[in-house]
Amino acid sequence: MAIAERFEAKLSIVVLGTTLALLSCVAATSTYHRRSLSGAGSKVFDVTSYGAKADGHKNNVEAFMKAWVAACKSGGPAKLLIPKGTFVTGPVVFAGPCKGFMTVEVQGTIQATTDISEYSSPEWFAFENLNGLLLNGRGTFDGKGATVWKYNDCHGNSNCQLLPSSIKFYFVNNAEIRGITSLNSKSFHTHVVNCKNFTAHDLNIIAPSNSPNTDGMHISRSSLVTVSNTKIGTGDDCISIGQGATHVTISNVTCGPGHGISVGSLGKYKDEKDVSGIHVTHCTLKETTNGVRIKTWPNSPPSQASDISFEDITMDSVKNPIVIDQKYGSHKSAPSRVKISNVRFKNIRGTSTSPVAVYLGCSSAVPCTDVQLTDIDLQYKLGLSGKAKSISSSCLNAKITCGGKQNPAACDT
Repeated sequence: MAIAERFEAKLSIVVLGTTLALLSCVAATSTYHRRSLSGAGSKVFDVTSYGAKADGHKNNVEAFMKAWVAACKSGGPAKLLIPKGTFVTGPVVFAGPCKGFMTVEVQGTIQATTDISEYSSPEWFAFENLNGLLLNGRGTFDGKGATVWKYNDCHGNSNCQLLPSSIKFYFVNNAEIRGITSLNSKSFHTHVVNCKNFTAHDLNIIAPSNSPNTDGMHISRSSLVTVSNTKIGTGDDCISIGQGATHVTISNVTCGPGHGISVGSLGKYKDEKDVSGIHVTHCTLKETTNGVRIKTWPNSPPSQASDISFEDITMDSVKNPIVIDQKYGSHKSAPSRVKISNVRFKNIRGTSTSPVAVYLGCSSAVPCTDVQLTDIDLQYKLGLSGKAKSISSSCLNAKITCGGKQNPAACDT
């Protein structure tokens, strides 16, 4: 064999060996990732082994924290287990960084304490500074909100202090939340802040229609967030997307009662980050006060909200199915300076309980541009009188393009 041929043969063997090694490494990494997300292979830390009692009375905060610290420092993948039963606890912080992938499995019911003076921070459960988290199980976080909602004065006070959220994720990356129920939160059910690559699915979020500020999930300053296959009934927005949220996908969410699925409110505070890449698809809204909505405060600092789509949405007896409201909170102040652009409403169908089914009220200072309405088919739902009423659109300071069916007729701007 010639020298060149022998060299090529050896090179082929080296390349083949390297390729096989890389494939083995990728397969091992993939297997570890799947096992981590399922909790397989994790050492289990049962909170009852650290003194927790499921008697519905004892405050188990100390036991929960001891179990978390032990799991977090264990040196590898770990699972904190909350077994069946009713465990009462005050505010809890599950903080990292941890030495391995963390799983928290909730099989039972966790009940919040009701003495607001115990909550020095505005949340009940806080997950902080984690890279790799699975929160799962068929258990329930019961915020016991009905005992404290009477203290909420936000309806008449725009500078009010919110009651504690039930579950807050703060600087949590590469997380999956699945299967849990959040019941009667004091304020927001779940709050996602400064997170990346965050997935939530198959959740059940419940509060009555008159519960104040009980957003199902509020997302802000986070990217690559996906929420899917979830049922939300609450007293505020089913999902609210706040400042700094980018690349957020909402799909197959059933909302009602509640205030709909909203981008905003935006522009209330200084130095808010832009919002972009928000996509809401295949969702159903039933008997909500709003359907799909973008809302910004008047007299706001400048920012932008762009690349937003609402597609394949079913409205069932929704009061305000399609809304852009840039005078949210007040109609007397200077115009909003949140610039809204590249917004798509497509294939939205169903029934409206209001004669104005499409309201696009944009800012006179920075009018909305590139707002697309495609295949809109909304019918006015007859009231108790049984008399049919006409249905209409109302638009202000919006540059609109239309395509396909338009019921109600698109308005001229």
